[in-house]
Amino acid sequence: MIWESITQMKVALADAQSVQGTVQVCIVQKQPRTTRNGKPYLEVQLADTEASFSLKVWEDVPWYPSIQRAVLGTGLAIQGAWSNSSFGLEVSGASVRPLTPEEEELLLIGSAELQERQQSDWEQILKLAGTVRDPRMAALCNALLEAHEKRFRRAAAARGYHHARRGGLVEHTAGVMRAANALCDVYPRINRDLVLTGALFHDCGKMWENGYAEHGLTMFYTDTGELLGHISLGIEVINKLWAGVCTEQRRKEWEKLSPPTEQVRLHLLHLVASHHGSLEYGSPVVPKTPEAFVLHHADDLDAKMEMLRGAYAESPQLSEHIRQRRAPLPGNVADPLPAVSRAEAGKA
Repeated sequence: MIWESITQMKVALADAQSVQGTVQVCIVQKQPRTTRNGKPYLEVQLADTEASFSLKVWEDVPWYPSIQRAVLGTGLAIQGAWSNSSFGLEVSGASVRPLTPEEEELLLIGSAELQERQQSDWEQILKLAGTVRDPRMAALCNALLEAHEKRFRRAAAARGYHHARRGGLVEHTAGVMRAANALCDVYPRINRDLVLTGALFHDCGKMWENGYAEHGLTMFYTDTGELLGHISLGIEVINKLWAGVCTEQRRKEWEKLSPPTEQVRLHLLHLVASHHGSLEYGSPVVPKTPEAFVLHHADDLDAKMEMLRGAYAESPQLSEHIRQRRAPLPGNVADPLPAVSRAEAGKA
């Protein structure tokens, strides 16, 4: 069997002790390690467009030298018997070969399903951003989407836990914007323009904290991302773009608007600064406005839904309706209750 993605392999392993198959991946990290007995091995992080996993390559396997020599970014097809153990994912009886140029290109593009989902999410972002009526926030949204489209569309939303893949930022941002937009219908006094703009910008700093090269599957580390973090970077992005859209002509036009332009900028900055919800989780300030609370909970909810999706797909089954806990969820995961079909409901 040849799996189209790492996710497909993990799904197959969720309900079996061992599965035979081939997965095509890219080496994104590689660290030499030593066991307690002094035996060398390699800790290799392998990825595709959807997921990643860590694999220990022991010194006594035939393909150890080739992995030791391989540079980061090398594409590999690994065939063997895959299983989960106390060391994580393992493969036995493996054969390893480099990917052909055609296979490497397909690996970078990802599955048709992933491409379709991310394209649909990007279009949703554009559509919802297009509904922002406040001319100041509308100009800011347009500036971000025009200036950083390529970088935005290839960044991840996290390094682990949720949407930790190339293009994951688009998926997560679209989800947060949809959830926040729906909550504005529940609470009509909420400033929808502010919430949608905040949802678009809340993780924009991830473009530098969790970015990808134009051609590659390695989520790189940068001094900027590591030393500042995405919240600080998001605040900086807003201020820089704001300075660019506030032309002399616009400033004169915006002087007539209420609330004042500076208040709009300040409240938007607060949404980005407080979206983690607490000082404990990295926000420099806690939410202090209705819009900030809506954004925080929409962000948290979308992340949790993605974690659950991954758990249902990949976590080992403990019983008929229970799957093993997937960090950082607080406990084991129970299957959701299916909705009754309309046909069945009509017969009752």
